[in-house]
Amino acid sequence: MTPMTSTDAAPVETATAVRLQAERVRLAYGERTVVDGLDLDVVAGTITAVIGPNGCGKSTLLRALGRLLKPTAGQVLLDGRRIDKMPTREVAKVLGLLPQAPTAPEGLTVADLVARGRHPHQTWYRQWSADDEEAVAQALEWTGIADLAERPVDELSGGQRQRAWISMALAQGTDLLLLDEPTTFLDLAHQVEVLELVRRLHQEAGRTVVMVLHDLNLAARYADRLIAMRDGRIVAAGEPSEVVTEPMLAEVFGLAARVIPDPVAGTPLVVPIGGHAQSP
Repeated sequence: MTPMTSTDAAPVETATAVRLQAERVRLAYGERTVVDGLDLDVVAGTITAVIGPNGCGKSTLLRALGRLLKPTAGQVLLDGRRIDKMPTREVAKVLGLLPQAPTAPEGLTVADLVARGRHPHQTWYRQWSADDEEAVAQALEWTGIADLAERPVDELSGGQRQRAWISMALAQGTDLLLLDEPTTFLDLAHQVEVLELVRRLHQEAGRTVVMVLHDLNLAARYADRLIAMRDGRIVAAGEPSEVVTEPMLAEVFGLAARVIPDPVAGTPLVVPIGGHAQSP
């Protein structure tokens, strides 16, 4: 399959370029502060997974990185520029965001959903074009759902539906993707299916990906870098082998566990102890 390319996405100068930065960011909903004083770099050409217990600020952080939530202090930079000062259309040509559990209007077909990803590239003087048509077709091919183009989104299985939404993000033509819990409500087989697609997009199409995940073992297997959060702060950051440790699991999740090598991938594998600890 021919790797997907985009003429609209901004070029990345080097493999070590920082695409997104959070600098001393404070994030709040009304009077309730969720994240305070957080620093984060997202390096080009990597898959970063944000992990942590419910309510720790993972999705809030992703919303700020995607410019859906403005910091009350600090700033978020996209390719070195303050994201809140950039035109919306310009940001949308570089950064695609798939929110948690997105919904489509009843009866909307897969092709129509994916076509919505082309909206940032259209203006009053540039309407739907052959380039848009090609981008949609290529996105459907990449995710393996071209044969579902005329099916209503609400008739698809969970895994197919997530592929359709990812197709929309791909049709947007960005090389930076933010995915908020893309495996939510999926069974294990469909979780692996979606994450394999994310890995292919990274390896073959050069996408830089930041995603929020709950499953620690899948996060360790599919991400190059992990960010472990608790109470709105980053507790650990680095390669999976550096982050997924028994002390981190105790501190961040309050979980007694053993960490062993995954027999398939060699990445850290978390084995909870619970009530199954053997007596000496």
